Amino acid sequence: MHWNDYLLVYAFAAGIGFATTVAEPSLIAVALKAEEVSGGAVRAWGLRIAVAVGVALGVALGCLRIVTGTPLPWYIIAAYVVVIVQTFRSSRTIVPLAYDSGGVTTSTVTVPVVAALGLGLAATVPGRSPLIDGFGLIAFASVFPIMSVLGYSIAATWIGRRRGTGPRGEA
Repeated sequence: MHWNDYLLVYAFAAGIGFATTVAEPSLIAVALKAEEVSGGAVRAWGLRIAVAVGVALGVALGCLRIVTGTPLPWYIIAAYVVVIVQTFRSSRTIVPLAYDSGGVTTSTVTVPVVAALGLGLAATVPGRSPLIDGFGLIAFASVFPIMSVLGYSIAATWIGRRRGTGPRGEA
């Protein structure tokens, strides 16, 4: 078997990651509070979607890691390097919210479902051990939302500057 024989598994994992995150009660509460505190500058639904996309990508990549058997630290170190670079390129006001978004996604709905997905996948892929390879998806589900929220902020700032309407891009 080859890694691309599992494309449907990756798509399923992304769907599960997205759906559980959108339904996560703690994320809903944080998103509503962020919208209230920011005066509507941060939309609750937009934040939830950005975080859910991050979790979806993270869980799908984590499943790829399980299938290929590559070491978990490689992915986590690379992801945090990206987060550090994004942190320095992002607006100071969004960084705390982005970091908190990574934490609130791993709560009552997401953790049990994603952990079961990882353990079940590792148990069924030939040559993988649920004890060694099955864990680690929660780490992906924590770091990738940080990346997606920071990436969304960087993109929004860049688009605002190009249009001449964003921060530091006033016409």
